[in-house]
Amino acid sequence: MDRIPFGIRRLDTTIDGGAPAGSVVLLSGEAGAGAREFVYTTALMNGLVERDPELFELYYGSLPEDVRVPPEVHYLSFTAEKRQLRSEMTLAMDEEIVDAAIDGVTFHDLSAEYFHLSPVPRAWYTERANLISELGTGGDRKSVPAALGDTLTEHAPGNLVILDSIADLIDSPGDDLTGEDVPVLLKGISRAAAEWGGMVLVHVNRESLDEQRHGQLVDAADGTLLFEWESGGSARGRTMVVKQFRGVLSRIEAEDIVRFETEIGDAGFDISDVRKIR
Repeated sequence: MDRIPFGIRRLDTTIDGGAPAGSVVLLSGEAGAGAREFVYTTALMNGLVERDPELFELYYGSLPEDVRVPPEVHYLSFTAEKRQLRSEMTLAMDEEIVDAAIDGVTFHDLSAEYFHLSPVPRAWYTERANLISELGTGGDRKSVPAALGDTLTEHAPGNLVILDSIADLIDSPGDDLTGEDVPVLLKGISRAAAEWGGMVLVHVNRESLDEQRHGQLVDAADGTLLFEWESGGSARGRTMVVKQFRGVLSRIEAEDIVRFETEIGDAGFDISDVRKIR
């Protein structure tokens, strides 16, 4: 089975090189616990492979022969543009990596569709001037699901796609989607991803969902990584748990790993230690 690397060496090494091709992976985290940094690291390290192989090898090392790096990396956001995301990435990773890899990531800004029916002033999310003919008509607006579907259909096959964030869809302004529609949409993406043969990472802030809605998203995805804060004594630490993941969890269980201790370093998200069953 083809494996697609996450770009986090210690994790990829533990799970035989990465995620099985065709996977949809839910990255669910408490605020600041590492889920977003995981997203940035995966996007940029996969983008870095072809852009600067020497820099990639310096920070990651060599890739196993049976690992397939996706030829393209696509980052879909409903609320942020490339400039904003690039700025956030430099806070999570060494700027040298960001500068070298950023052109290897294609950004898709879906904010025009997302904010169209919201009270947010149009000048804040689009550079297009208002046309008199569009006033009161909505112009040729494409719905959020249609824009997302078209983008995935065109760019997801064989590639790495990051969806940031599915919580935005649950709280989407207007009537394009309801909260009940989103888990069904994710199941549809998972079904299509099996044919696309790439990898789709779906980010969500765990604190924005109730238990039922979160459980529905976990059930819809092929794999779920949970990012949590853990307190011990006077210090707090970041941890990651593989809640479920077809083709991956069995490998982790075989190593008796119950939790990954994580950190944010020069190369972004990283694993500092593992906890095993004693």
